[in-house]
Amino acid sequence: MQAALYGPGGFYARGEPPARHFRTSVHVSPGYAAAVLELLREVDAGLGWPERIDLVDVGAGRGELLEQVLAAAAQPGRIAACAVEVAPRPAGLDPRIRWERLPPGNITGLVIASEWLDNVPLDVVELTAAGPAVVQLDPVTGAERPHGRPGPADRAWIRDWWPLRTCGERAEVGRSRCSAWARVIRRIDRGVAVAADYGHLKTARPGCGTLTGYLEGRAVPAIPDGSRDITAHVALDACAAAGRAAGAGQTVLTTQRAALLALGLDARRPPPALADSDPEGYALALCRASQDAELVDAADLGGFGWLAQAVDMALPESLAKLAQTAPG
Repeated sequence: MQAALYGPGGFYARGEPPARHFRTSVHVSPGYAAAVLELLREVDAGLGWPERIDLVDVGAGRGELLEQVLAAAAQPGRIAACAVEVAPRPAGLDPRIRWERLPPGNITGLVIASEWLDNVPLDVVELTAAGPAVVQLDPVTGAERPHGRPGPADRAWIRDWWPLRTCGERAEVGRSRCSAWARVIRRIDRGVAVAADYGHLKTARPGCGTLTGYLEGRAVPAIPDGSRDITAHVALDACAAAGRAAGAGQTVLTTQRAALLALGLDARRPPPALADSDPEGYALALCRASQDAELVDAADLGGFGWLAQAVDMALPESLAKLAQTAPG
């Protein structure tokens, strides 16, 4: 998975536009960037309006989210925008945006990781009659075979977060995602980090796993040949625990639907009377409402889990008030 996504010739290393293969929240509606900007404002206020505030987008794609936020911000000069991505910097990107392979240190502000953790490579372990075995895939045919036992650290993670009870059950060992998230938390001096991804909790792990591939808008087998995206849902509760161990304090696990609505996203259709008084405005508002509705559709992007954690500050009230709900 590591080689197929990030190695020489890997899917993300080629710099190909991700939107060709799948749509993310920022591609669906400008409402996503508007909600992130509102969250940045709330974090800014919680920090006491520092002279400069960091906005770090981990897994930034082609920098679309940061460009949209800077375009809509009232004081874009105060925002130190940093895109974290393994692909080369896109031509024509807003010059105010730094482009880095790793998150910066000493962050004071907001970190957003939209659909990043699901692409952090992991191992799949299946419980066999002989015990747990790592699943190996042939990078040409996709054929599977058992390939030895998982190491002690992975077995401990499985025991704590994804217990295997019957033969044939699989665990997607999220220890690598926990470590990646903890590294992000450790780079924050004061601020908030949000991971938005398809996820699950220990009470409802999928017995057969979620590993899949995406190619040109279609779900395809997860053959690790570098031609396609390979993704697996995220054990967000395990990442939350890793974040707390790394220094995070207040934590909320909720859904993207609940989070975006709390941040002011309004996906309601415009009043029909507007069609008579302002037909063009009605058409534009109806289009925007349709886009925003996709962001909060519980059966679609609204079913994403949101993990929000604060470091040396309180979470903004809009997120802190949300009760814990199981990500879809």
